[in-house]
Amino acid sequence: MTAVKPLTYKSLQGLSEKQLAEHHDVLYAGYVKKTDEIREKLKTVDHSTANGTYAELRELKLEEGFAVNGVRLHEGYFAALGGQGGKPTGNLLKMIEEDFGSYEKWESEFKAMGLAARGWVVLAFDWEDMKLHNFLCDAHNHGGIWGCSTVLILDVYEHAYFLDYGTARKKYIDVFMQNLNWELVQQKMDSMQVYEMRQQHLKQ
Repeated sequence: MTAVKPLTYKSLQGLSEKQLAEHHDVLYAGYVKKTDEIREKLKTVDHSTANGTYAELRELKLEEGFAVNGVRLHEGYFAALGGQGGKPTGNLLKMIEEDFGSYEKWESEFKAMGLAARGWVVLAFDWEDMKLHNFLCDAHNHGGIWGCSTVLILDVYEHAYFLDYGTARKKYIDVFMQNLNWELVQQKMDSMQVYEMRQQHLKQ
C-alpha cells in the first residue's frame, strides 16, 4: 500500500506550522488514502461492463490518475522545501541558463506561471529533446507531458497558502522560492543522470 511520506519540518520561513500541517496531513494524506481505496476496488471491478460513456472501470481509472498524481505532485512539492532559496549551482544552474537564457529568465517565467496556473507549475526534464521546460497544470490529471521527469514542483492551489496569505498568491510564491532546497533538487537530477544523458545527446 502507499505510505504517507513524513514532513521533515514543522515550519518554514513565511509558512506556518498550521498551514503546512493542513496541507500535508489532510490534503496530501487524503490523496494517499484515496489511491489505496481506488486500487482495492480495481482488484474486483467488472471488466465486462467497460464503456466509453460510463463504466465503473473507466471512473476508477480516471480517478486513480487524479489521486496518484495528487500524491506524486505533493511529494515533489514538499521535497523541494526546507532550504535557503537563492540560485541552484552546478549542472542544474548550467542547464537552466542554457535552456532559458539565464536563471533570471527562468525564475521570471516560473513565478509568472504560478500566477497563471490554477493548480501546479512544474519544471520538468523532457527526455525527447533533452531540455528543461516549465509546464502549467490546472488539475492533477491535466497538463502533464508524457516522457518528462519532474524536477521542481510548485503548488498554487489555494489550500497551499490561504491560511497564511489569503488571496495574496504572489507573496506566497516569493516565500516558496525563498524556502527552496536546491541541493535536493540537484540530487534528484544527479540520480536521473540527466546531465550525462544530455551531453551524449548533443554529441550525436
